[in-house]
Amino acid sequence: MKTLIIGASKGIGLEMVRQYGQAGAQVIATARSAEGINKIQALGAKALKLDVADPASVSGLARMLDGEKIDLAIYVAGVYCEGDATASPSQAVFDNTMHANVLGAMQVIPQVAPLVEAAKGKFIFISSEMGCITETSSSFGWTYRVSKAALNMAVVAAQQDYPQALMQPLHPGWVRTDMGGSNAHLSMEESVTAMRSTIDGVSASQRGKFLNYDGRAFSGW
Repeated sequence: MKTLIIGASKGIGLEMVRQYGQAGAQVIATARSAEGINKIQALGAKALKLDVADPASVSGLARMLDGEKIDLAIYVAGVYCEGDATASPSQAVFDNTMHANVLGAMQVIPQVAPLVEAAKGKFIFISSEMGCITETSSSFGWTYRVSKAALNMAVVAAQQDYPQALMQPLHPGWVRTDMGGSNAHLSMEESVTAMRSTIDGVSASQRGKFLNYDGRAFSGW
């Protein structure tokens, strides 16, 4: 199985490289730094240099993939920023968050989705429960929440143009990463193991639903 993981320099992305590689997948993974590239290569995967927040960098992804059919693509790249609705986000914070979490995905989709369609595969986007409008209880992480809600919309809207690919936003749970912090409920290994099981089981009947790492569908967006 040919698997593309976008944003794999650390955390969940790197753990996906490790687990999918151990499961026998042919893994291609992206990172924006030389350190990230080295980590990916150390796990035996093919590494591509890519910065999803830089449109010029993303524009070359299709060329690097060279028309290869992709059975599974996973967009993991993203950033988190603090702040709530008691203060406006700076333009720099807003732009950085939206570029990585939304614009990057929207630029990647037209380049990767046709390759996933060719394999009748799956295109998964790591989102967040914090982007689920109906389950919002605070403005904590305000800009991040907005970016993930926008990502969810981008994925569901794009699905209409790529009917032979199954495109799905997926919440990884609260994970002990640099982003999630040390008090999070899940280790990276637990989260990725559960997500792999959910991804394996995703079917056309779940198309357009926002899923939790354990396969539960969120009741509303």
